[in-house]
Amino acid sequence: MPEYKWPEADKRSLIGKRHSRADGPVKSSGKAKYSSDISRPGMLHVLAVRCPYAHARVTSIDTSEAERMPGVKMVQVVVEPGKPNAETQWFLDHVALVAAETEEQAEDAVRKVKVQYERLPHLVTEYDRTAAGARARPQDAATTGDPDTAFREADVVSEGEYGARFISHCTLEPHGSVTEWKDGRLTAYLPTQALSGSVSQFASPLEVPNTNVRVICNHIGGAFGSKFGPDKWDIQAARMAKAAGRPMRYFTERNAELIVSGGRPSDFATVRIAAKKDGTIIGWQSDAWGTVGPSDRGAAPPLPYVFRKIPNIRTRYTGVGTNTGPSRAWRAPNHPQGCLLTMCALDDCAARLNMDPLQFFLKNISLVQGGRPEDYSTELLKCAEMIDWKKNWHARGDKTPGPIKRGLGLSIHTWGGLGHACQCDVKIHPDGSAEVTMGTQDLGTGTRTVMLVTLAETFGLPLNAVKLNIGDSDYPPGGASGGSTTVGGASTATRRGALDALEQLFQKVAPALGVPPDQLEAVNGKIQVKGNPAKSLAWKQACAKIGTNPIVARGACQAQAARKEKLIDADVGGAQMADVSVDIETGVVTLNKFVAAQDCGLIINLKTAESQMYGAMTMGVGYALYEERVMDQLTGRMLNNNMEFYKLAGLGDIGTIEVFMMTGKGYDERGVIGLGEPPVISPGAAISNAIANAIGVRVPHMPFTPDRVLAALEKGGVA
Repeated sequence: MPEYKWPEADKRSLIGKRHSRADGPVKSSGKAKYSSDISRPGMLHVLAVRCPYAHARVTSIDTSEAERMPGVKMVQVVVEPGKPNAETQWFLDHVALVAAETEEQAEDAVRKVKVQYERLPHLVTEYDRTAAGARARPQDAATTGDPDTAFREADVVSEGEYGARFISHCTLEPHGSVTEWKDGRLTAYLPTQALSGSVSQFASPLEVPNTNVRVICNHIGGAFGSKFGPDKWDIQAARMAKAAGRPMRYFTERNAELIVSGGRPSDFATVRIAAKKDGTIIGWQSDAWGTVGPSDRGAAPPLPYVFRKIPNIRTRYTGVGTNTGPSRAWRAPNHPQGCLLTMCALDDCAARLNMDPLQFFLKNISLVQGGRPEDYSTELLKCAEMIDWKKNWHARGDKTPGPIKRGLGLSIHTWGGLGHACQCDVKIHPDGSAEVTMGTQDLGTGTRTVMLVTLAETFGLPLNAVKLNIGDSDYPPGGASGGSTTVGGASTATRRGALDALEQLFQKVAPALGVPPDQLEAVNGKIQVKGNPAKSLAWKQACAKIGTNPIVARGACQAQAARKEKLIDADVGGAQMADVSVDIETGVVTLNKFVAAQDCGLIINLKTAESQMYGAMTMGVGYALYEERVMDQLTGRMLNNNMEFYKLAGLGDIGTIEVFMMTGKGYDERGVIGLGEPPVISPGAAISNAIANAIGVRVPHMPFTPDRVLAALEKGGVA
């Protein structure tokens, strides 16, 4: 049995280097086929009849005129009057589905469906908890230590209110699917983060065996936590496809997409911090609340965030039920909110103490939990070097003349990232070709490239000499791409499978080279005696000795076992610092420079690792300064459910981004740790703290739009 480990640094020819994405050419050329690009023979187009109210009961529905419309083949009522499901819970929830020959015919028929509603009371705003009444439901409360004594004995008590508004999922490829039945088996072209897991999510409600379901996802146009399986409309469309005997295409319209696909829930909190005059934090108290959508419960933000070892803590969380569509996982669920609420409160405490926040954070770094304290210190100091903190930081409130005020802010964050359970098949063919096959998905994060790098590295081959097969649930099962677990799981399964396959090849080749199999190695396109290139066979010559059938090895990642082997690990830390300018006459915030240092263990592909950082930080600028779901309490409708008024950051909005990967000795030994989520956590907090440093007052609620900046200035007596 081979020793399952990563090659030593001096033995790596591909791992840790920069490699362009394997799928880059097909994506940049437009050849990549996404689920929404799929067109099947005889396919019908499905559109939804949607409720115009935030909360209503369907009292009657008449589809007869729609059924007579040209091209219409089927109308499926979803919300049936008189049935328990007769209530709709949010604006644009679907009531019926129409299938027609063309999308235009389906649109015409949707307008002919007559629905009568009884409007019911609704709540769509949650930031004013006092107006929520019985919809505000206390959920969690906890106390450790003796907070009351800590606050009595504190030299300084800092108190403030902070909040992060709800943001919608806004993926380029909307939610939906193409579903088709043949000989009793369903094939679903589904943009999903959980390819293998989606099989049972179709099979169970459709009451068919898992073996009768196949899910395909070659490429996906964004997910970020919102696409872990088929939605209820995908199941309904699949039922319609079976009944009609024709494929169905259903993808949500953009205005509905921004509501029905869910989003990152809001969180607000009043926070008190107790500290000694030397900056030592001794107490924390928070009273937090946020939307739980139409659910009974939601997930409380992790408070205090990262600084979990504060000796005296009291927390309380209240969930507010709203008629606003579901909350869903959104890249690092609950961490950006918890980070904002915590890091802003700590920054305010540092200001009360007249301390440099960098020194304040470094002084209290022993209180962190999640990630290694020494890594946070190193990362903070590296960021300080990159942004020239010592030269550019000043006490709160830029005192230079003119309306443009400049400031610096910082934040730290943590994440798990332990690889998930998954399996793959590694094959070495007699002609020398090699491939790895797994039922995983690549969300655009570089999974394809990571698996190919791992396989090629193990076999001592160039990257273009190996092949990858993913995107089909008929392949060996892959794990869901959530929690930044895919890179660890996929690379570990590939590495283990490749090592097992290589051992079989060594056994075939050893007699020809006159040494035991354990004395062979694969390097530079050859199988050779260890350390002796002169005694070797070229890769293809070696593979010719396999025989007729290929070598096949099943590789697997079992998380805890792989962690013991140091193939993977968990719990990373990262730091970020932002340099902003604020126009106190207009309230406009401009990001000048944004820097980050991040630990993620062993890096397989440095280029895509840095790309993850750039993408996450850009996304963070978007949610910090622009993104927000705007609801109208009077009508219950979302006012900006379009790409004109649901604002995202553009190229000119993100300033200069610089990243530094904490890699090499002391990090590589940990194995691979997921990176997709950590760098998206800190941007809101870092930017908020930079704004406060620039203008001298805290803008309490994110996003930090001009109106909120001006309101904070006016309240603080600056404007």
